Amino acid sequence: MNTAAHSLLSNPWKQGAKDALPLLGGYIPVAVSFGLFSVQAGFGVLETILVSAFIYAGASQFLFVAMVVSGAPVWLVIVMTLLINSRHLVYGPNIAPYLQKDVRWLPLMHLLTDQIFALTLTRMPHMTPSDRLRWYVSAGVIAWLSWILGTALGAIAGDELIERWPLISEVLPFALPALFLVMVLPRCTDRRWTITMVMATTTAMLLKLFGFPNIAIPAAAICGALAYYAIQVRPTDKEERS
Repeated sequence: MNTAAHSLLSNPWKQGAKDALPLLGGYIPVAVSFGLFSVQAGFGVLETILVSAFIYAGASQFLFVAMVVSGAPVWLVIVMTLLINSRHLVYGPNIAPYLQKDVRWLPLMHLLTDQIFALTLTRMPHMTPSDRLRWYVSAGVIAWLSWILGTALGAIAGDELIERWPLISEVLPFALPALFLVMVLPRCTDRRWTITMVMATTTAMLLKLFGFPNIAIPAAAICGALAYYAIQVRPTDKEERS
């Protein structure tokens, strides 16, 4: 076993915390933005914090608040939230091989985000099954708590922060997407992942440019997932020759 793998196995709790700390640079600014947005939309401070604690889904939270405030029917809010999170149809099968048949993993999937998924693909292959759960809990809980903390900060003091530093309102929305791209792009080393990323990104950009920003994210997630599975089930050249 190489040195890198051994260091992960020696203290998975510590390694999980160490891996999650860089995420705070992306999570907290965007969570602050959500906290401010939610309170300005009419949600209370406690309600806003609870949304981050129990929905914990980034873009889905912004959409959830906007649709609730606009009076959208509950079924439509649920459908749109599920569409935005359809990217988990790709995440699940990719991390499933590293998870034991342990019922504790089911509630822990609440901690699975884009960034935790990217970290999981990097770290878990180098761990034994017994260490994966401890690493995941450590990294996932730190990321989750940082999101809740950022939301509380935005809900309580967001107006004052924006008033003092107006540029913050322009920068905050880009923090989390930039962090995700930095973490996931190194995974694009094969055709399947590269095409998936290109399809999702192109779909979102085109819909945004043609004036359909509200459906850009869910449509991009669906296109990316479909591209991923289409390539996965497509027979290889060797199989076709057979």
